[in-house]
Amino acid sequence: MTAIDVVDTTERPTVSFDRHPDSYRHWRIRVDGPVAWLELDVDEQGGLVPGYELKLNSYDLGVDIELSDAVQRLRFEHPGVRTVVVTSGKDTVFCAGANIRMLAASSHPWKVNFCKFTNETRNAMEDATAYSGQTYLAAVNGACAGGGYELALACEHIVLVDDNSSTVALPEVPLLGVLPATGGLTRVVDKRHVRKDRADVFATRPDGVKGRTAVDWGLVDELAPRREFAATVTRRATELAERSTRPREATGIELTPLRREESADGLAYDHVSAHLDREAGTVELTVRGPREQPGDPHEQGAAFWLLALTRELDDAILRLRTNEPELGTWVLRTEGDAALVAEHEAVVLGGAGEDWLCTEILHYYKRTLKRLDVTSRSLLALIEPGSCFAGLLLELALACDRQYMLDGPPIEDEDSDERAAITVTAANFGPFPMGNGLTRLQSRFHGHDAHLDWLTRERDHALSAEEALELGLVTDAPDDIDWEDEIRLVVEARRGLSPDALTGMEANHRFVGPETVETKVFGRLSAWQNWIFNRPNAAGEQGALRRYGTGQKAVFDRKRV
Repeated sequence: MTAIDVVDTTERPTVSFDRHPDSYRHWRIRVDGPVAWLELDVDEQGGLVPGYELKLNSYDLGVDIELSDAVQRLRFEHPGVRTVVVTSGKDTVFCAGANIRMLAASSHPWKVNFCKFTNETRNAMEDATAYSGQTYLAAVNGACAGGGYELALACEHIVLVDDNSSTVALPEVPLLGVLPATGGLTRVVDKRHVRKDRADVFATRPDGVKGRTAVDWGLVDELAPRREFAATVTRRATELAERSTRPREATGIELTPLRREESADGLAYDHVSAHLDREAGTVELTVRGPREQPGDPHEQGAAFWLLALTRELDDAILRLRTNEPELGTWVLRTEGDAALVAEHEAVVLGGAGEDWLCTEILHYYKRTLKRLDVTSRSLLALIEPGSCFAGLLLELALACDRQYMLDGPPIEDEDSDERAAITVTAANFGPFPMGNGLTRLQSRFHGHDAHLDWLTRERDHALSAEEALELGLVTDAPDDIDWEDEIRLVVEARRGLSPDALTGMEANHRFVGPETVETKVFGRLSAWQNWIFNRPNAAGEQGALRRYGTGQKAVFDRKRV
């Protein structure tokens, strides 16, 4: 199996997230000094699965996997890039959004995973603008609708060609009976501050808005006639680049191909492994700590432990989430030396803000933890002797729905003096916020500020099972006699509950406190979209999704429920 193929199996296509610019089918990257150009030129016959054509620069998951790869490579391989221009390689169309035939024919889980991944990719673009000094600019050089406009909305600045025909539009509600759920509704009002009555008009107009009205309403930032469009975009991109603090002479590092072994029952990387138990419906996800003291991240490049670990964990999450939807419980473990984890953490946190590469590694790990947060699986952390849940790796346990810590010797060696421990460090108090803007400790102890103060006094020393339980950092701490039975019962109980109910429950519990654009996109907006995707008005034989483009109008059940 090649790394970039979709392989047909007896059950479902297996999706790989490995990409490289040399093999892109839909995007072109061009770097011109401080400005990079990302041109979308979709291969109509290049759909990830058979059965539809990607006309009018419409996209499917495969198109977005390439975009995600490009965004990542620009941050690590091209540190001198300060502005990224997203535009179209076609003359009269920017992007028609998600391919309707693909959506209409896809299963519900496929649609949900597709929307989740596209949202995460748009968030990565915004993260690059906010934290990496790579400002994204959308050069909308033609018709821009649905997910195409949502792609533009993820950019900091939007230039629209003024040619009396090109529009921006969110036509999902009037044409398809669904929502612009890749952040469209949320970013229009929360990010671009479009007045809500105008947003209502805009989201119910299938033809969209063009020209001066688009600027006056705040849907785009500026216009440029076609003959001046390229010059205007180049000038604006250069101005944005001048504002960046991105290093000018830095040398990037190559994101080399991942080393991964795949089998019927798991995935194996250098620092991550996933064992699949299909009968139990579980994945045992093990993260291994560093084996040696940290070297220079610039010299080690993609082999630097935290960067290598993050890339592997990110890939494993995506593969499991997309290809193994029936494995509903993930059990997370770590193995290694907590002291070495602390040393590597000190290098990255110490260099953040001063060293561009340390900063990028930090934010990549942050985004991967966020991907875990929004994964619709039950997450259980098992903390045992030999674990290294310390600092930045403790974040993995805190991301879980429950944490169990063994209070006793290793199960396989009852005479051993080794005991499980966890360590709270500076990494748990700010560098890795969730989508709600809070740390995982703040989310865990929301409304209990005094408890957080207590935890700050317990930083940087190993906490026993008894201490961790007293501090509220674990759900329970069974002894070695009860450990195996307790964990077995927890996993079996999860297996006996409705996956849909669990997904809704977990998503609500994980994100407490304030609401942000991210929590609205992944929570409120995507929850409504998931429900709408299943309703006959959208997905039924006479629904808007299935009748789109047939010349037949959708037949709606008019009851509001």
